[in-house]
Amino acid sequence: MLVSSLMKRIGLKLSLNDPRWGSGNKDGNKQAQEGKKPGEGPPDLDQLWRDFNQRLNGLFGQKNRPDTPGGGGGGRPDMKGAGITAGAVGAVAALIWLASGSFIVQEGQTGVVFTFGKVSHTTPAGFNWRWPYPFQHDETVNVSQVRTVEVGYRSNIKNKQARESLMLTDDENIIDIQFAVQFKLKDPVSWLINNRDAEETVRQVAETSIREIVGKSKMDFVLYEGREKVAFETQQLMQQILDRYASGAQITNVTMQGVQPPEQVQTAFDDAVKAGQDRERQKNEGQAYANDVIPKARGAAFRLVQEAEAYRSMVTENAVGNANRFKQVLAEYQKAPAVTRDRMYLETMQQIFSSASKVMVDAKSGSNLLYLPLDKLIAQAAASDAAKAAVPSSTSVLPADLMPTVEMSRPRDGRARESSRDRESR
Repeated sequence: MLVSSLMKRIGLKLSLNDPRWGSGNKDGNKQAQEGKKPGEGPPDLDQLWRDFNQRLNGLFGQKNRPDTPGGGGGGRPDMKGAGITAGAVGAVAALIWLASGSFIVQEGQTGVVFTFGKVSHTTPAGFNWRWPYPFQHDETVNVSQVRTVEVGYRSNIKNKQARESLMLTDDENIIDIQFAVQFKLKDPVSWLINNRDAEETVRQVAETSIREIVGKSKMDFVLYEGREKVAFETQQLMQQILDRYASGAQITNVTMQGVQPPEQVQTAFDDAVKAGQDRERQKNEGQAYANDVIPKARGAAFRLVQEAEAYRSMVTENAVGNANRFKQVLAEYQKAPAVTRDRMYLETMQQIFSSASKVMVDAKSGSNLLYLPLDKLIAQAAASDAAKAAVPSSTSVLPADLMPTVEMSRPRDGRARESSRDRESR
């Protein structure tokens, strides 16, 4: 820019179409003699140099001398004018060199300035200046950009990298994991100085970290309920390793893209998963059946125990009551034995006859005829007729109560007669 403006001020035109190039008197006559038109030959460098010196001298207030080439006379160029011209060119070149040290840092970026290869300072966003090459040079680092590193795949999850994704779990199973790591820069100087291949370093740290976490976990835990925990622990371990390396990176997120068994054993693993699900289902069914049967059995056992306790209490209380009653009867018997004996006999007979069929026997007249109860005979005959109508039978047997009246000749027992007489006398 400065050179062009200077050349415009001194009015120097370096155009190949300028007809004055090579159009001096001698050259013009020579071209005329040779039959060439002005402007068709090559430019005359001497004439250009003379014109440049003349115009430059006029710019700096110097007049042409008669002996100078610019005054119409011939001769060599003025060395003093040439020195001035060289100084002006040097000044312009110095200005251009100094202007080359300016640089612009965009918003969200940080400029790092190196002095003879060593970091000297950082610059904020905006217009900045440094000493030009070879004293200083600058590099711009984007600190607001979220960078992503993929482990186990590239660009697409189907484009797997088996060397990175296959890992060994704590229960000696192989698992295939693809995940992405997002990070930002927290120290641009460390990011430039301490890393040769920064993104590859982050990728290797991520692979190392997740292999350590997965190697301490079971396969089912990594596949199902432990994905988020594995990602979180991997992020923490990565940050610790990168801080020890002084890499200047800040891990923001670890995202699991795919966690599955290797493709070679996917079918067998699906069968094993189904078998495990069937096992869990059967266990749940058995547990449900046990939850249904065991409380019932415990309730029945408790009921039997309570019934046994009640029966024991009843028997014990009855025995205690009978014993107390016997003691009371014994005391009364000791006071009046005959009265107590008759009372006991009457109570016993009352208890027996209340629950048995009664037959009247005429013992005083000495007759052997037994009188059967007519009411019982009628009731039992009606019951037997109803039973025969319901269940026909080829043979019918009369019950003992429906047997006809028979006369029985019994030997008279003298002891029974004497006992009855004793009772009558009493």
